[in-house]
Amino acid sequence: MNNLHWTALIESIVLGNGGARHVATLRALVEAGAPEFHFPLSDKAALWADDAARLYASAVEAQWNPNEAIDWAAPFELPDEVEDAVVQVMTYLVENDNAALLVPARFLGQMHPHFREVLQCLAITIADEARHVEVFTRRIGLKGRGPALSTAGAQASLKTLFDEPEFSVASFLLSVLGEGTFVNLLNFLNTYAPDPVTRQICRLASRDEARHVAFGMSHLAWQMAQDPDLKHRLNAAVERRYDELASTDGLNEEVQRLKLDMAEGRRARLVKLGFGSDHAQALSERHTRNFM
Repeated sequence: MNNLHWTALIESIVLGNGGARHVATLRALVEAGAPEFHFPLSDKAALWADDAARLYASAVEAQWNPNEAIDWAAPFELPDEVEDAVVQVMTYLVENDNAALLVPARFLGQMHPHFREVLQCLAITIADEARHVEVFTRRIGLKGRGPALSTAGAQASLKTLFDEPEFSVASFLLSVLGEGTFVNLLNFLNTYAPDPVTRQICRLASRDEARHVAFGMSHLAWQMAQDPDLKHRLNAAVERRYDELASTDGLNEEVQRLKLDMAEGRRARLVKLGFGSDHAQALSERHTRNFM
């Protein structure tokens, strides 16, 4: 490649008509003979989100230090059965945020680095999830206990997210449906958790998760405008996941108001993405019973 032909190369990246095969900064001259890289996600239409830069800047401003933002020494004592329940919830949150870390991390290495805004947004999302895993794990051991039960149903649900090969479909299932539902869960725990440390943790984590949902919504809005067939693939992914998980056990039915709020939140996000109201309601009802 001629050293002076970089302008045409950059235009091909921006327009999604090809793919520069290097990791040099945008508009840099690349010396002839440099090795080529392969980026499966090098088409703007497949990965872009108009709000990526804004969400990244917001995330940078909102980063928090677990040692400073949470009062780990706040005094409280819970009955053993209540502390056991908190530990079970924290165990569940850890495994779900492990998946929410690993899914974007899997796609991050496939993306062309010239789409810097998207890469930065996903990278800080991964950092958010790593921090969530830390604080949920610290809460598990705060009173000397170890992790509780991880169910087969929960693991099966998360594996369907990890196995999804298409970035946009994975973003839909994870961010729009799963993490959107988790915002409701974390807000519920912030309101009703039996101790101040758990409430602080869930309040901070819910703010981060809301940004992750916003990125998924922005990406899907862009992608659906470029690819009219995407809506059918999203619908098929929900149905396929529902069928695959039909034999697994979900969470118990005791918190009915929370489940209704979660379902309504999913429906509203689907309507915003362009699904009809009845269609959105049907897809929301077929979301995994394990929430993520």
